[in-house]
Amino acid sequence: MKIVVAVKHVPDVQSTRSLGADGRLRRDGGDGTLNELDENAVEAAVQIAAATSGEVVALSVGPADANDAVRRALQLGAARGILVSDDRLAGLDALGTAAVLAAAVVDEGDVDLVLTGMASTDGLTSVVPTALATYLGIPALPLAARVDVVDATVHVHRELDHAVEDLTAALPALVSVTDAANEPSFPGFRAIMAARKKPVRTVGLDDLAGALGTLGLDADSLGGRTRVLHAEPRQPRTDRVLVTDDGQAGVELAAWLVDQRLV
Repeated sequence: MKIVVAVKHVPDVQSTRSLGADGRLRRDGGDGTLNELDENAVEAAVQIAAATSGEVVALSVGPADANDAVRRALQLGAARGILVSDDRLAGLDALGTAAVLAAAVVDEGDVDLVLTGMASTDGLTSVVPTALATYLGIPALPLAARVDVVDATVHVHRELDHAVEDLTAALPALVSVTDAANEPSFPGFRAIMAARKKPVRTVGLDDLAGALGTLGLDADSLGGRTRVLHAEPRQPRTDRVLVTDDGQAGVELAAWLVDQRLV
């Protein structure tokens, strides 16, 4: 079984954001990291692969530093990685990202299961998983709290606000995994060192031209469909109360909560 898990390189949630002259959002991402919610998808993929003698391929779309997210996925147990990186992808939105991911999955060939996280911590749209499944023409089973594969069928358990659902679909299929699905493992030194030797293939849009054509797409159709028209800097908070604890801080905090009608 071949499992592709989509991962994203995201900036720190507290990073500075500004509007560029081209109408695109600029983010000072610092070092950046693997999207935290994608770790659950990687863990689920590794567990399924272990039970089915399968292979886990980490897939990401982004600039060169997105390779860090792929490498992190390799530390968590993925066997190899693919990074789609191309200057023409700057400003890509959720639908465009899903299209590029779909092309990379098609290019990989014979993929049985695609796993994603439930959302990215920078965009929080939760659109990419379903859009990706739509481009691929396979069933989408989003927001899985548990996922199992038996023979050629994927079984998903979902816990929604007012319902609990158990869904099944024939493979190939796509599943987005919630943070309740598992507890991602922490890679030890041996796993970190082993990840350095695992292969990561970097491809551009020209390399995916055939796969894009199969999906009825081309590189010129992938540009961002949204533009930020107006943005203002985050206003500094002026309502903060700093209390020096002289033994009465707990009492003062309780009084403040009552005064604000928070309890």
